[in-house]
Amino acid sequence: MVGARDIDHLPKNAANYTALTPLWFLERAATVHPTRNSIIHGSRHYTWLHTYHRCRRLASALSNHSVGLGNTVAVIAPNIPALYEAHFGIPMAGAVLNPVNIRLNASTIAFLLGHCTAAAVIVDQDFFSLAEEALKIWSEKAKTFSPPLLIVIGDENCDPKVLRYAVGKGAIEYEDFLQSGDPEYAWKPPEDEWQSIALGYTSGTTASPKGVVLHHRGAYLMSLSGALIWGMTEGAVYLWTLPMFHCNGWCYTWTLAALCGTNICLRQVTAKAVYEAIAKYKVTHFCAAPVVLNTIINAPPEETILPLPHVVHVNTAGAAPPPSVLSGMSERGFRVTHTYGLSETYGPSVYCAWKPEWESLPPENQARLNARQGVRYIGLEGLEVVNTKTMQPVPADGKTVGEIVMRGNCVMKGYLKNPKANEETFANGWFHSGDLAVKHPDGYIEIKDRSKDIIISGAENISSVEIENGLYSHPAILEAAVVARADEKWGESPCAFVTLKAGVDKSNEQRVIEDIFKFCRDKMPAYWVPKSVVFGPLPKTATGKIQKHVLRAKAKEMGPVKMTKL
Repeated sequence: MVGARDIDHLPKNAANYTALTPLWFLERAATVHPTRNSIIHGSRHYTWLHTYHRCRRLASALSNHSVGLGNTVAVIAPNIPALYEAHFGIPMAGAVLNPVNIRLNASTIAFLLGHCTAAAVIVDQDFFSLAEEALKIWSEKAKTFSPPLLIVIGDENCDPKVLRYAVGKGAIEYEDFLQSGDPEYAWKPPEDEWQSIALGYTSGTTASPKGVVLHHRGAYLMSLSGALIWGMTEGAVYLWTLPMFHCNGWCYTWTLAALCGTNICLRQVTAKAVYEAIAKYKVTHFCAAPVVLNTIINAPPEETILPLPHVVHVNTAGAAPPPSVLSGMSERGFRVTHTYGLSETYGPSVYCAWKPEWESLPPENQARLNARQGVRYIGLEGLEVVNTKTMQPVPADGKTVGEIVMRGNCVMKGYLKNPKANEETFANGWFHSGDLAVKHPDGYIEIKDRSKDIIISGAENISSVEIENGLYSHPAILEAAVVARADEKWGESPCAFVTLKAGVDKSNEQRVIEDIFKFCRDKMPAYWVPKSVVFGPLPKTATGKIQKHVLRAKAKEMGPVKMTKL
């Protein structure tokens, strides 16, 4: 109604309103459970009180070097305590955290550091030479270059010569840097919850990655939503298999403080290390891309500890998990929650909510239902699959394909210094994911492909995901990815890149290919059957996603499939 008002004129004041931020979770954890283990990294153990003091020291030391509001601090490190501390200490100083993907090359890192004008760079000693090269490239390309504050993180498991070299080059050792800070530093929460807390660059295939800016409000809401949808409870023991640099570890960096849980750090992720941590530390939860789950279920017996000593909850996202991988995890006693999201939505923001009535279904039916992306997180207000031309929702028939769009508090502020991309991605008041999906009659959505991964063969659209799901059920196939390859007859046809399981006879590749063709013809429509198969390891990002753009380039180099009777 025009002119309608609330029932009162009561204003916000300091007693009843404060900006939402996950930083308070750490202060509370240190108060409630000061002696509980917060972080375990090899022989190093920290309590929540230690961690709170260390984060305050970090904030204080940064402030002493005039790093604060309006500055970005880049961190180049694997899953170690310093990267966890950065999620609190850097924003406590008012600055923005930029966790950098450690698998990027120096020129890409140089672009990121220059794009966000990093005021400080904190780097693990194993990646110091990478950071050094990136800074050199940045300085040479920049019109004006002011060297950032450089801090190197030492690790007793690494070569001490590298640390000495870094310090000799002018870097400050991380522990020395913390010692210069005040453990009682009076940090201030943001005055405005719209203030930026983190910057993450998309793993897009374009020459210049886009910088996704996230705010304190979204980080607060998503870190609590992530616990609620997963049934995480107070005192959870979380294993860091997922890189913290990937969407801030899907916001579980902040969640663990909210739950006063324990972080188990892993420098390198292997199936053996995962099983050992479950047995040694009583791990209750971990996150991983489907390719990591695949290594867990295909690990040789000597690297596993089965049956599991207790139920372990697994959150998987990053790519659509094949039903065969989901059922393989379930058979081993892992309880898998399938989620979906993007850097632009603080990581996963959609999940396949498990229903009790599914328990009575055959395992393969359960896996098929759980392979769908599902419904929105509690903290996401809008999720829809729409016709891209009309922006109208597609019918919930499980067949009509549309684009996944989202809106709400858990959508990014936007891309840093990129107004054109922001205009496109927020068109019509929705965030456009670029992912194509259907909506089932029960309201659950299911991805059919990235818009750029759809294969158009003749007049038919083929989902590469559907073919991959079929290939994963072949007994000899460990991993598979399907891309479009030029085809003289059909325009495009599916090209399968396949990694075979250990122990498979690879001496006669042609026979294996023929077997794969026959298997596919029995499982899928004829026009879906790959016209070409290539064997070898699949290229992956640091988060375990298969790099389809690399495979598309390889398929292009192969040239078109010649005219055949197929």
